[in-house]
Amino acid sequence: MTNSPEPIRFDTKIAVLLREDLEPWQRLNVTAFLVSGLGSQLPEVIGEPYEDADGVPYLPMFRQPVLVFEGTKETLRAAHTRALTRALPRALFTSDLFTTGGDRDNRAAVRAVGTGELDLVGLSVYGPRNAVDKVLKGARMHP
Repeated sequence: MTNSPEPIRFDTKIAVLLREDLEPWQRLNVTAFLVSGLGSQLPEVIGEPYEDADGVPYLPMFRQPVLVFEGTKETLRAAHTRALTRALPRALFTSDLFTTGGDRDNRAAVRAVGTGELDLVGLSVYGPRNAVDKVLKGARMHP
């Protein structure tokens, strides 16, 4: 194991924005779903596979931290709009997805609602650090 004396500073940021009124189980569930979207489509965010001292292999994970933020419904809506205008890679989670039965139903629930009417409860975004910071304007770090 190597310990670098200086912290790594990434040029990019992975961030999740959650609506502040979610239950704890919902926050965890939404976060897991949102980051899976980024990892599945952006190979550059994934690091190398892991292996323990006995040679047992483990799946690779993100190569950088995932920062989790929270905000009001309005903050989330504004962040969504900014992510779209900046064309940043993003995943979303709407309140409707809490009542669906699986992936096919989830996609149908999102497809049934216009962009401006989506009841967003979570958004993940990836991109250059400064662009992600602008998208998250008004949000605060999750406690």
